[in-house]
Amino acid sequence: MQPEGWYLDPYGIHRGRWYSAGQPTGLVRDDGIESHDAPPSWQPKTTPVPVPAPPGDADDLKRADAFTRQDQSFDARSALRAVLNQWAAYGMRPRHRL
Repeated sequence: MQPEGWYLDPYGIHRGRWYSAGQPTGLVRDDGIESHDAPPSWQPKTTPVPVPAPPGDADDLKRADAFTRQDQSFDARSALRAVLNQWAAYGMRPRHRL
């Protein structure tokens, strides 16, 4: 499997370097600050080592659109009912018959 993600910088210049499809990229990280620095022209002397996982539950690494509870789901009927209730609360009527 090819390295993908944050790895310790094998060149020793930065704390971390992003790998994509097994190759080091110019995206680097030092003390949580990301910047760009193209990899040097020489080959790294070490094999890629993954950056250790941050302490805690790493909530900041979860996808923004991921549900936090398994029982959440979209219900179109409830959504329509909520919209119609808001229209009624503000005295609005739909232009077209639903």
